[in-house]
Parts: sequence; structure tokens; C-alpha cells
Amino acid sequence: MERSEQNKQVVSKQRVRDHGEVFTQEREVNAMLDLVRGETERIESRFLEPACGTGNFLAPVLERKLAIVKKRYGSSQSDFERMALAAASSIYGVEILSDNVAICIDRLYNILNNDYAKLFGNACKNEFRESVRFVLKRNILHGDALSLKSPDRKDYITFSEWSFANGGMVKRRDFRFAELAEFDPRTPTLFAKKEISDTGEAVFSPMPVKEFPLTHYLSLNTYES
Repeated sequence: MERSEQNKQVVSKQRVRDHGEVFTQEREVNAMLDLVRGETERIESRFLEPACGTGNFLAPVLERKLAIVKKRYGSSQSDFERMALAAASSIYGVEILSDNVAICIDRLYNILNNDYAKLFGNACKNEFRESVRFVLKRNILHGDALSLKSPDRKDYITFSEWSFANGGMVKRRDFRFAELAEFDPRTPTLFAKKEISDTGEAVFSPMPVKEFPLTHYLSLNTYES
């Protein structure tokens, strides 16, 4: 975590009383992630931390994914950019404290950017960095995971799904967290679409609240936020 002490579990007693804020130690985090090691090493496998704090779980997930990206795609800048962005775009978090949200976004961004700079130096592209930061700001959100709304409970939490197509193009679709949390793929609703699974069975997927046109991965910050 990006505080004065990486292993500090409590920032203040007041925050513990008001929000139950206690950070998980690195040893416990890695032990839990090792239980799902295969998923942490799958670049596009999605992770959601509903009380992400400053990213004590999400940061090592990204580090594990990027280790695979560097190993497989580190010799090609464009391939690394696309797959590193795919890794970052698969990580989601909700946090009720706004300062933690900002720290978590910066922490994840710096992990990716440090790897990027070490690999490609002066060839690094600011457009790619801007796309990474834009995606992280859409994925790490200020909200209450219990109410599934913003902290003032006026707006529903809305996540973006990022799908990568040929030629470096990206499709963005936005979904309300409440609909995803309550969705049953076996049950049709007015707001679900029918699809056929890999096993040939009929399943249902939630409808997005908004879809965006295909956009190149170096231009994602041109999306409206």
C-alpha cells in the first residue's frame, strides 16, 4: 500500500470505528491468492475486490498478471501494451473512502508504468499511459459495496467491461454493479439476452446500460467518462 509503512494494518482508530478499515497483511494476501494461482496468472481473468482499500489484493494480482505479460510479450512493444492493458482492465475495485480510491489507482498505475518504462524506455507512449489511467479510473470506483451505490446513495455503481478485438481495437460496455451482483445466468428477465454456451446450453447475460463504439487502445481516454 502507498502509505509510509507497507505493512501497516490500521491508519487510525477513528477510521476503524467509522469504516472498519483494517488492511490485510502481505503474507495473508499471497496465501489467499495462491489458492487461485491459475486465475491470477490468466491475463484476462477478472477480479473484483468489493472493499479494495489501497489495493493490497489488487496490486499483487496485477503484478502476477504482468509477470506473464512480460514473459510472453515483452519483446514487442505493441503486444505488451495491448496485453498489459488487458490485464489492468480485468481488475475491479469498490472503496468507500475516496483517499483510498486515489491511492489504489495510483498504485496500480505505477506498477504497470514501472514495468513499461523498464522494458521500452524512451519509446514509451504517453497515449498508452493515458489509456491505462483512464481504464483504472473506470474500474476502481468510489462507492459502497453494501448498497451497490455511490457513497451518497444517489447513483448506482457502474463498471465498464473492456473487450479486445483485432487490430488493437477495444469495445467498452457499461453495466450496473447491482444487476451483475443479482444476475442469474439460468433465469431470463426483460433485461437479459439469450446466448448459447460452449456446452450448447441456453444461458442469459445481463444487458449493458450503455455501449460504446470500437476504439483503438491508445485512444481510450477519448471515451466520455
